[in-house]
Amino acid sequence: MTSSEGARPASAPASDPAAVADLGLVDGLAQLTFLVHGALAEIAARQDLSMIQVRLLGVLRDRAPAMRELGRLLGLDKSSVTGLVDRAQRRGLVVREASATDRRSYRVSATPAGRELAERVAAEFAGRIDAFAAALTGDERRLLAGLATRVVAADAHRHGVDLRPGGDLRPGGS
Repeated sequence: MTSSEGARPASAPASDPAAVADLGLVDGLAQLTFLVHGALAEIAARQDLSMIQVRLLGVLRDRAPAMRELGRLLGLDKSSVTGLVDRAQRRGLVVREASATDRRSYRVSATPAGRELAERVAAEFAGRIDAFAAALTGDERRLLAGLATRVVAADAHRHGVDLRPGGDLRPGGS
């Protein structure tokens, strides 16, 4: 038998997902990350958004952080946040308003157009995630969601970020 005999043609359906060997934690999470990132990148591109603009709109769905807090949450330095917000503001997706409590600080919030775009991206993304999770039972989906939440929350806590809607993003804020 030659090496190509018995090989599955590229157009043949993949094997039963349940029959695939366990990928392990590292490879499994890496492959899942690639799937999720690819889906979100595709959705973002269709909306003429960068991935960081999608993240910005996602953050602004439930809060209006100060520029410094926004940078911390997105993992960006001050000049990068300023450029990001400037570009989003030119598109009419966000506004900057002077903070009521600190005259030196500005808060960023989504405009109605920005919120509508964020909702549209989120809805399409939810559909893609549902398709990825189609092989899971309801209990497995809830378990995966709970585990993902714990991992993300633990990482946020290590970095002093409060993920609650409207949460205090300063170190130690809770």
